[in-house]
Amino acid sequence: MNIHEYQAKEILKKYGVRIQEGILAHTPEEAVAAAETLKKDYNSAFAVIKAQIHAGGRGKGGGVKVAKNLDDVRQKATEIIGMQLVTPQTGPEGKKVHKVLVCQDVYYAGPNPDKEYYLSILLDRATGQNIIMASTEGGMDIEEVAEHTPEKIFVEHIDTRVGLQPFQANKIAFALGLDGNARKEMVKFITALYAAYVDIDASMFEINPVLKTGDDRILAVDAKVDIDDNALYRHPDLAALRDLNEEDPLEIEAGENHLNYVKLDGNVGCMVNGAGLAMATMDVIKLSGGEPANFLDVGGGANAQTVEAGFRIILKDPNVKAIFINVFGGIVRCDRVANGVVEAYKNIGTINVPIIVRLQGTNAEEGAKIINESGLKVFSAVKLTDAAQLVKEKLIEIGAA
Repeated sequence: MNIHEYQAKEILKKYGVRIQEGILAHTPEEAVAAAETLKKDYNSAFAVIKAQIHAGGRGKGGGVKVAKNLDDVRQKATEIIGMQLVTPQTGPEGKKVHKVLVCQDVYYAGPNPDKEYYLSILLDRATGQNIIMASTEGGMDIEEVAEHTPEKIFVEHIDTRVGLQPFQANKIAFALGLDGNARKEMVKFITALYAAYVDIDASMFEINPVLKTGDDRILAVDAKVDIDDNALYRHPDLAALRDLNEEDPLEIEAGENHLNYVKLDGNVGCMVNGAGLAMATMDVIKLSGGEPANFLDVGGGANAQTVEAGFRIILKDPNVKAIFINVFGGIVRCDRVANGVVEAYKNIGTINVPIIVRLQGTNAEEGAKIINESGLKVFSAVKLTDAAQLVKEKLIEIGAA
């Protein structure tokens, strides 16, 4: 589950991570009031207005602007609130901005220069360890740094059984070229950041930039936090931070029906039981000349209700030209799934796209018979290659291949 920058910073602050302070605003008037408070409480010379959406690259799309006075705050907030912000991570459709974070001026006005760094914490699935990734090239896209100057990225593996050790935090600070008080402050920053990461069951922290001010303070100017969905039952306070405005409506509906659904850009809807089989099914669709329109895992207990819910979600995507149902009958019997398909088809009514059903496993033959004798626009297959051929033929018939 992704959360907004303002929410992420509130969490980090609770764990002792120094942050760029900010106040949330939903209107230009609230933004002006926030800027006045920041000027009084933090002697902030100017304010930074940041769009709050679940995507990076906000500055490139015009979603982060500096305001030099209160009139400028009102103007910049008016420009950002309500805009359809397009960034490299939103896609061409962009995301509508409903609120902004009005932030304090944290850059040092003294003789010594500020310096920006990059820090992230995430799980390395290959080793089963957490890693801290750091770079002296803060404020830049880390992908560009990795491609052009990989030697500027430092990675430290953390054994989850013992946690982050003091020598490792020091090692990262030295790798960033810090010494003296700046090194000590960075060690504190990294230690507090890692404690927060572990405690809230996060799957990713990205702080870009981490700012070292000219007077050697270390603070998070931005913060992206992704929390493991499977751990949210342990954190009802964090689950309450979910912003449905930032999520795809079809994915929300799928979650309400206990389905795992991710929308893609293709033309063949997929309904599968099992994540691994779903990935293989998407490969087969591509090999047959189509493109998967979604990932949809109905789980091991598929029945008429879950199949119908899956149908309705897939059919709401106007790009879908065919549906491929691929079920392995291990926990669930194939004839039960077949009856669910027929019942769901009849409940929905008119379905104008061909449906290919591949059933394999327990009672596969019985399931195929139910499909073939239903009289509906549903085509059955037992072998995966036969199903792939059916998908190809139907796409050709409708001119979608």
